[in-house]
Amino acid sequence: MDTFQPAFSSWLNAPAHQQWLAAEGLRLLAFAKASKLPEGFGNLDEKGRLPANARAETMNTARMTHSFAMAHIQGLPGFAELVDHGVQALSGPLRDAEHAGWFAVAQHRDDNTGKAAYLHAFVALAASSAVAAQRPGAQSLLDEAIRVIDTHFWSEEEGAMRESFNRDWSEEEAYRGANSNMHATEAFLALADVTGDNRWLVRAQRIVERVIHGHAAANDYLVVEHFDRDWQPLREYNHDNPADGFRPYGTTPGHGFEWARLLLHLEAARVQAGMLTPGWLATDAQKLFDHNCRHGWNVDGLPGIVYTLDWNNRAVVRHRLHWTHCEASAAASALLKRTGDEQYETWYRLFWEFCDSHFIDRCDGSWHHELDPQNRPSADIWGGKPDLYHAWQAVLIPRLPLAPSMATALGQLSQSAPV
Repeated sequence: MDTFQPAFSSWLNAPAHQQWLAAEGLRLLAFAKASKLPEGFGNLDEKGRLPANARAETMNTARMTHSFAMAHIQGLPGFAELVDHGVQALSGPLRDAEHAGWFAVAQHRDDNTGKAAYLHAFVALAASSAVAAQRPGAQSLLDEAIRVIDTHFWSEEEGAMRESFNRDWSEEEAYRGANSNMHATEAFLALADVTGDNRWLVRAQRIVERVIHGHAAANDYLVVEHFDRDWQPLREYNHDNPADGFRPYGTTPGHGFEWARLLLHLEAARVQAGMLTPGWLATDAQKLFDHNCRHGWNVDGLPGIVYTLDWNNRAVVRHRLHWTHCEASAAASALLKRTGDEQYETWYRLFWEFCDSHFIDRCDGSWHHELDPQNRPSADIWGGKPDLYHAWQAVLIPRLPLAPSMATALGQLSQSAPV
């Protein structure tokens, strides 16, 4: 971890807290192993079982492959085969062998043959982590993911990702999304590390300049999520479907926290690479965190961060999602390392106390993925417990430097550990 010597007692330096994070990570990983299907990884129910109709999905397969690769890099036995399984699935049944790119589910059995930037960002992330883990077939998968991103999704003119296409890439969706570009930023940081090519850091900064330093900054540092093809905000997008799991109406505080962390990773990566690095990256990260805490936490009289807000910063969907709180705690730890400001220690502890009390399920395993407005487990937006990625990263990030990206950082730590 970065040298971090605050003038106060910090959990980030407490051996017991580090051990607690590591133990929670092992518990999460053990639960997620049951998600394996012949064609990839599927969605587990609340008891950690695969439903009878479970099917392999690209999003979950990519996220699991990325997560299991980081477990393997750390030297945890039992994950190499799972990484290899994910690489094989992403190289086989989940991939479109005819037109290139990846379907949402194996053999497009959901009748959706479209190609989404969001999914392709996760494929690239998974491939990069598998390369860092030195697994067979990973480099070929990474090469293909990069080729597809370069050929179809990256817009040099816009400095951002195009959103989606039909199967043969002949028709493009007239929409631009902050969410897909956020996960592209995450993937690009990892690609820069495993390829040694700093163009990915250039691209990541261009995305951040548009989505955060431009649009979010003009919206009181609450992330504008939806745009038309010319990057004009679509403020009424999904007004009639406000709780959509991927494109909800209004602003999403959880994404504000996620972006805040990514800005700090980008700043650290560019500094490490000797690149010119604007000071606004850290300033914008702090403002994103501060403003989303102010408008998202405890806004309805109960603790927790609401899922969405309207354009007057009023809670729309008051459910608390686990991934939002994972990103909030991870952002607090990143800002704490970057600034040494004690306010982030306070938030970091508060978020973990809330997660420990409300999300961590010590009866059936893993974490409840969703709480209702009264902070009781629910399944209105997300059913079951399919997501390892967010909670696993939340217990890793406080133990790692801001750069390089996680899989690469874990590999470097394993090389420097005392014998």
